[in-house]
Amino acid sequence: MTPETLISLIGIAFATSLTPGPNNAMLASSGATYGLRATLPHIAGIILGFPVMIFLVGLGLGEVFRQSQALQQALRWAGALMLLWLAWKIAAATPPGEGEKRGGRPLSFWQSAAFQWINPKGWIAATALSTQFIRPEMLLATSAVAGLAFVVSGTVSTFTWAGFGQVLGRWLGTGARLRLFNLSMAALLVGFLVLMLIGRSGSG
Repeated sequence: MTPETLISLIGIAFATSLTPGPNNAMLASSGATYGLRATLPHIAGIILGFPVMIFLVGLGLGEVFRQSQALQQALRWAGALMLLWLAWKIAAATPPGEGEKRGGRPLSFWQSAAFQWINPKGWIAATALSTQFIRPEMLLATSAVAGLAFVVSGTVSTFTWAGFGQVLGRWLGTGARLRLFNLSMAALLVGFLVLMLIGRSGSG
């Protein structure tokens, strides 16, 4: 991989990681509701889960995905159901003092890591990157470099969004403003879902 290609990969990794999407909406809500420390397992699941996905897609899983309509449909609907569940979880989220009574808590490491595999934005990014940056003659090396690029960008992005949420949460407090914010983040997730379904139906 040439220096120019590496710089391009890193730029795309940061653009993909920092722009709004399901992961970042959930991190902002979790940071606002539970704080940065409690959100660390959620953060770790993204930092490690998505690069592993990038690596495996680069090794050939992306081609399997592109060739299998059944797999695409299964992931599409699994992602839709997961986004709806996460939207409900965010809408019902309460701070630790209240959440302990209602079972509210941030996503665990494994929940967060598993979500990467049915995150529509993640699959779009992973398959697109595999065609642009993975070289068949250097399959293992270029897949590893692509994964590492997302470890770096994911670390910056997740801490930025969760930290932003925590700062915002201090202003929102624990009352109606926090609930309105979480409802807005839940609505954003539903909006991502609608766009995904419209995009898929529009593409035939």
